[in-house]
Amino acid sequence: MIYITNYSSKLGDILLASDGENLIGLWFKNQKYYLYKITDELIKNDDLKIFHETKKWLDKYFKGIQVSPNDLKLKPNGSPFQQEVWKILCSIPYGKTITYGDIAKKIAQKQGKKSMSAQAVGGAVGHNPISIIIPCHRVVGFNGSLTGYAGGIDKKIALLKLEEANIKSSQKSRA
Repeated sequence: MIYITNYSSKLGDILLASDGENLIGLWFKNQKYYLYKITDELIKNDDLKIFHETKKWLDKYFKGIQVSPNDLKLKPNGSPFQQEVWKILCSIPYGKTITYGDIAKKIAQKQGKKSMSAQAVGGAVGHNPISIIIPCHRVVGFNGSLTGYAGGIDKKIALLKLEEANIKSSQKSRA
């Protein structure tokens, strides 16, 4: 069974999911891959410790306070490759961005390969089940372009602006 609760943010309603101890999901309402691969029964429970901690984390984040993914017990469900990508996402500093290609290079180097597909990285980034906290919004295209975000490009722009990330005016117009 999976426990759920809701959080209202200035960017819209968010659903939180937990296995009872860890945060396993965080999605904007109607986000692409909403509740992806979750087939267990959903039980509403607003009183879990992890939900209280996550809501406090989100409150701070939306006030512009720097918080870390390491502040919460996270347990995203995914393949070993996805887990590797998500671990790299958690290392992107607040207010900074990285390209899909940069992540691909890091993984290739770690695996002793000459190269890695940036598209494969993009697939893993897009399927991140814990949006915002595992900061997939900090990943940009090779030229800094603001490419896809499962929650919507408008939310990606808003999250990067909240973090005061350096977004070029040309990037904004592509959204």
